[in-house]
Amino acid sequence: MRYYLISLGCAKNTVDAEGMGQLLNDAGHRPVGQPAEADLLIVNTCGFVEAARVESLGVLRELAEGKRADQWLVAAGCLSQRYGRALADQVTGLDGILGTRRWMEIVTLAERLRRGRRDPPYDIPDEGTIASDPPGVARVAVMGKSAYLKVADGCRRPCAFCAIPLIKGTARSRPPEAILAEARQLVDADVQEIILIAQDTTDYGRDLGLRDGLASLIDGILAVSPELRWLRVMYAYPGAVTSRLIETMARYPQVCHYMDLPLQHGHPDVLKRMRRPANVARVHRQIEDLRVAMPDIALRTTFIVGFPGETEAEFSELETFVQEIGFDKVGVFTYSHEEGTAAGALPDDVPAEVKKERYERLMALQQGISLARNQAQVGRCLEVLLEGVGDGLSLGRTYRDAPEIDGLAIIEEELPAGQIVRARIVGAMEYDLVGVLA
Repeated sequence: MRYYLISLGCAKNTVDAEGMGQLLNDAGHRPVGQPAEADLLIVNTCGFVEAARVESLGVLRELAEGKRADQWLVAAGCLSQRYGRALADQVTGLDGILGTRRWMEIVTLAERLRRGRRDPPYDIPDEGTIASDPPGVARVAVMGKSAYLKVADGCRRPCAFCAIPLIKGTARSRPPEAILAEARQLVDADVQEIILIAQDTTDYGRDLGLRDGLASLIDGILAVSPELRWLRVMYAYPGAVTSRLIETMARYPQVCHYMDLPLQHGHPDVLKRMRRPANVARVHRQIEDLRVAMPDIALRTTFIVGFPGETEAEFSELETFVQEIGFDKVGVFTYSHEEGTAAGALPDDVPAEVKKERYERLMALQQGISLARNQAQVGRCLEVLLEGVGDGLSLGRTYRDAPEIDGLAIIEEELPAGQIVRARIVGAMEYDLVGVLA
């Protein structure tokens, strides 16, 4: 069977899609690059926020409208997990549904559809559990010389706005020996950057009885793969960045001095309504600890504006908080009601136009801060992982930028992609750096 697989949403979804692809390939099925060439169409959906749901439904409907009678369409991933068979009411022509907790059963679903199961949509229920990783299937997604490595799935945090625990279930860490083996395989395949991902990487190992599991995992990865050039950590939880983790990150030259710390807001009352850590003074101390240990660290965070009950005074305090900290990178989202979450029961009482105006104000504020933080890099010599070339330029990233979400380093020379070079930074923009080969 020929299959066409498209994955939407975050890097964690991409890893699951790669796992489905490997299972299908191992079973003798073949990937194709265009929907018209496929027997089986698979959309690995995202259902985290309203915009992601709209995109996922749009892709599913487009494929459903264009599919032939001899093609099957399967919705996999977060949207399927969240809505189950009810998803068929929104997508006419859906043949199969596979939740994110059962992605490893894609071959079973494909074979049942091929044998003529035409009682759409055929689904494999999750039975309230999360299946284990299938043997021999790496939990990685490789992009050029970078790779995402998933260390855990699910989340146990009680955030009022977030549907991830409803979709993914509680946190479940992967065995450290499996992660170390995959890291070694990636380095053997000449991967230059490994990016550790989970819903909350700082919670890694808690369910396995490990203390400071993420720090221990970093130790282990670099013990088995000391020649790895870059190791990046994503998605840390406020208050869970321990002193040992900071010391571990500072000790290894391979660990990127980069921290993605999604804070969501800067006012304690809003954070309490969000069911997030609300000790803002502790956040200041933690960031100070990070900057003392790693003076060149790049700090990224995300904020939600327009959360239920957010007043103008609370938003103004968020602006002050952003100015005081001086984050290098900031992502801003407008709040959207998520069915089944604690915040979903609250009145969505911040008007859409106010949400939009606050989004624009915070982004404009951060642009000036980002420009200043980038301008401070001028004159430094930084390593750049090259990812593209053309028109006399090379495009890549420094340790300060994660793939897909952050900026670029533009080198004024055409150089082979895939290598890490040293460049002297000669210019800066709000998001990107300009350099010349050092």
